Amino acid sequence: MRISKRQGSYSWVLAWVFLLALAAATGMAGAQERTPQRLQRQDTEDPSNARVIVKFRADSGLRKALAGRGGKPLLMEPQHAAALAARLNMPLSDGRVLGAHTQLVKGAGMSSAQLVWRLSSQPDVEWAVVDQRRYIRSAPNDPYFAAGQAGVSPAAGQWYLRAPDDTLVSAINALGAWNISTGLPRVTVAVLDTGVRYEHPDLAGKLHPGYDFVSDSATSNDGTARDADASDPGDFTRSGECGLGQAATDSSWHGTQVAGIVGAATNNGLGIAGTGRDVMVLPVRVLGACGGTDSDIIAAMRWAAGLTSNVGGGTSVVNAHPAKVINLSLGSTGVCGPAYIEAMQEMNNAGVTVVVAAGNEAGLATDSPANCPGALAVAALRHIGTKVGFSSMGPEVAISAPGGNCVNTTGECLYPIVTTSNAGLTGPTTSTYTSGGSDASVGTSFSAPQVSGTVGLMLSLNANLSPADIRTALQTTARAFPVSGAQAGVLQCQAPSDTAQEECYCTTSTCGAGMLDAAAAVAWVNPAPTARIGVDTSALVSSKSIFVSAAASFASGGRTLVGYQWTLLSGQQFASFSGSTTAATATVVFLGDTGLVDVQLRVTDSSGASNTATQTLSGQTAVAAPVGSSGGGGSVSAWWVAALMLACVLLWRQRRAVRRLVD
Repeated sequence: MRISKRQGSYSWVLAWVFLLALAAATGMAGAQERTPQRLQRQDTEDPSNARVIVKFRADSGLRKALAGRGGKPLLMEPQHAAALAARLNMPLSDGRVLGAHTQLVKGAGMSSAQLVWRLSSQPDVEWAVVDQRRYIRSAPNDPYFAAGQAGVSPAAGQWYLRAPDDTLVSAINALGAWNISTGLPRVTVAVLDTGVRYEHPDLAGKLHPGYDFVSDSATSNDGTARDADASDPGDFTRSGECGLGQAATDSSWHGTQVAGIVGAATNNGLGIAGTGRDVMVLPVRVLGACGGTDSDIIAAMRWAAGLTSNVGGGTSVVNAHPAKVINLSLGSTGVCGPAYIEAMQEMNNAGVTVVVAAGNEAGLATDSPANCPGALAVAALRHIGTKVGFSSMGPEVAISAPGGNCVNTTGECLYPIVTTSNAGLTGPTTSTYTSGGSDASVGTSFSAPQVSGTVGLMLSLNANLSPADIRTALQTTARAFPVSGAQAGVLQCQAPSDTAQEECYCTTSTCGAGMLDAAAAVAWVNPAPTARIGVDTSALVSSKSIFVSAAASFASGGRTLVGYQWTLLSGQQFASFSGSTTAATATVVFLGDTGLVDVQLRVTDSSGASNTATQTLSGQTAVAAPVGSSGGGGSVSAWWVAALMLACVLLWRQRRAVRRLVD
């Protein structure tokens, strides 16, 4: 049959129309970003057992169809899985009813994100979101944590770990930090102190094998010099033992108390909670009766950090759990000497943060080694946020934290730092906890481990943080010191001198950058959630609607996504949202067949961190290139390639036929 020139021209045009339509429907190989973005499954999602919460539109055809089969429209409960399964050719089943228009839909052999994708494109569906799993975010059940527990002293409990309020102004909000991270056992905080009582039930499973660096057998109280047993035998002293006229003292169990503040077992229904929760503690004994020597302390610092296995006397013991945080709740007056200057520099160069108590010299200058360059010195605050009377201070202080205070002069101490301890006056007897009585724990010794535990939480989220990073995070997020709230006559803290300063209003030149905010510090180093936009254009031709989904977005660090916000950044004259803009899915409806709009998704996680992604949508049949963090693209289908090749062959043959006729 002969083909006219006009017929040949028409065939040529039809072939090009076919190619253009094919390209519009599938995307070009060189422009993969124009295809709808593929949703990516979160790592925690079950890839083959979908669970999606679906809300159907009030005028849903499925709802009307169910009513037509005998249901009562006003009382009807959505059970639409069978109808959706038939429509989508997917194995779906009904879950529990969650409202007049809302139900759970379950799917086999697919992920929740995939099911959200398919359901969101249905005209009957107002929105569809993944049925996420949530986790406990309540206060721990340790009886000393909460206030007002019957038979528990002090009545305030672990007030210093709770969120601050008008009364507990200096509380560090460890509870908020635990909503972001409860710490990891791979993170080790070394406590260089009097040793520890390993048998304490609230330290069970929280202590690594440490080492005893006390080299003076006469004051070690365990009868030996350095050895592999970091147990605290008690640091009691006899009259005159530590100097002429020095009175005898009972054992302090200081190391056990500090270790408990850092990392007591938490949410175990027993005793107290540890600031660092799941971080581990490495007890290193450096203090015996009459304290400890610099040489023992510095040697222990190097061993705790994993810089040496030499423990003295020609003995080599490898530390299998090197610490990235060292807590020194010890010191004495005086300037920082060169031995400590070099030790601190060596620690910092090795990535080890050294947290040091500022001292208890009643407003005099910061103790050594807290005043050494590279040390992270911590001063102590009263519950109302003023400097507690006993705390040292000065420009070397990096930050302040609660140190315990009694307020009253008689009766139970109201705001001490409750922690793990032992009842023995000399040697160990019964494991116990400090109270508001004569054993009340107060001092900068107990401010420092709150910071050390917080640093452990920070390192659990980002193991690559340097000491400088940690200092910056703590100081940047610290809360401002109060300027009122104390009794009349309390003045602003002045630069330390030879005169003691009791309670005073802290300044940044006397008490550091501010009050420790554990939750803010942990959030500061925590990676933001990832926002990703999925796009479905299947309803664009029929209803001028494009469905967008946040199902591929995810949170980090064990948190969950709790908020979604969809916004049109541009192109409001071309399109608008239909329905909710605060759910995991949204619908963009175009007013005509053309126009471009920029859609932004902001996701917020349970820590309050947020992030955004932006996608450009077109009112035509193709989706424009994504921008921002939303990503896009996909591989070219083999069927698409075959169709394109076939079209090219047909076009070539048609052109040859036309030329022959013309010739």
